Amino acid sequence: MNIKVRLSILNFFEFFVWGSWLISAGVYMSSTLAFTGIQIGAVYATMGITSLFMPTIVGVIADRWIPVEKLFGYCHWLIVGLLLLLTQVQSFSYFYAIMFLVNCFYMPSISLNYSVSYAVLSKMNLDIIKNFPSIRVWGTIGFIVAAWAIDLLDWSTSKNQFILSASASAFLGIYAFTLPKSKVSIPDNTIESKSFWQRFGSEALSIFKNRRLFIFFIFSIFMGSVLQITNIWGVPFLNDFALNYPDSFAVRHSVFLLSLSQISETIFILAIPFFYKKYGIKIVILISMIAWVFRFGFFGIGNPEGMGLGFLIASMIIYGMAFDFFNISGSLYVEEETPENMRSSAQGIFAMTTGGLGPILGAYSSGYIVDFFTKNSLKEWPTIWFVFAGYALVIAVAFAIFFKYKHNFKQDFKHIKH
Repeated sequence: MNIKVRLSILNFFEFFVWGSWLISAGVYMSSTLAFTGIQIGAVYATMGITSLFMPTIVGVIADRWIPVEKLFGYCHWLIVGLLLLLTQVQSFSYFYAIMFLVNCFYMPSISLNYSVSYAVLSKMNLDIIKNFPSIRVWGTIGFIVAAWAIDLLDWSTSKNQFILSASASAFLGIYAFTLPKSKVSIPDNTIESKSFWQRFGSEALSIFKNRRLFIFFIFSIFMGSVLQITNIWGVPFLNDFALNYPDSFAVRHSVFLLSLSQISETIFILAIPFFYKKYGIKIVILISMIAWVFRFGFFGIGNPEGMGLGFLIASMIIYGMAFDFFNISGSLYVEEETPENMRSSAQGIFAMTTGGLGPILGAYSSGYIVDFFTKNSLKEWPTIWFVFAGYALVIAVAFAIFFKYKHNFKQDFKHIKH
């Protein structure tokens, strides 16, 4: 089988595992397990908490002792057992602990998936930059297919979503061992020590001497806090329309409707080079921030019928701009703004702010906000979404004021092409 096809299969199932529960677990915890908003937010925060340290630890293990494709397989075998165990618990404390462990192995498996793909492409003398994007897009497709399966099978309130995810992990645990073998590399201890501390230790702090980059990282935390809010609360929000619109499409297929957000990602990714080239990073990030205002605002005024449904669909469409214009453009800017010998450290900090600190802040704070605006077990969703929209607007205004940047057309786009 063509190696690009094999890697596409790898990426498809890697994100199928995540898509099976990421946007539906919130309604399962709310409806089936009767968790509070704060508890649901805490469970989703485990993704951010584990992202602070597990990818680094697992990466070192892959570099020193266990070939990356084997370690990837071992992670997914552990995920299988944990997901099946998750289906047997109902108390918050046990559910939280098990989900924490699931993310301890799933979150680093994402970076291991990339490492496997890069290693195999390099081994086959294939251009990574040219070939990987067309491989990675199958990950997004896998996420969408999983979300649609959960919706069509009506499993958003069922533990079957975790069984489906475990099945895909079991496949990956076996499939990983069929991939071309890689080798571990143990460099000289002195070099290894210096490399580690350069990336994760005191020398990395010198990155913050660049005031503009430091401010950008601060805003990355604030922006990272909004990235998972609609993944956590989108399905519970749509399902609550069942009180007044029990037969509506948005209620019966809430996961399907929300998955349109992921479809829009594949479209807006292609628009990033044009916007970055023409307007520069400040305008692109501001576009993302304003898009989040509309993402939340459209949820606040939307409903499952007539124009209301149009607003919900518009929210799904604009999500791709809100998410990708910040994540991908931000990574490009960090690469461009950082000295060559510190770019890996800077990307690690960017990943920590957007995938760790930000989501932790967003998961917990959104849980408090949802609980605060819940009266007699009924959530005041329009108010909740307008609070989130107001937060995004404040961040946008503050970013426009405090982030000083003058677009250099030739310099910026030269780096992107490179």
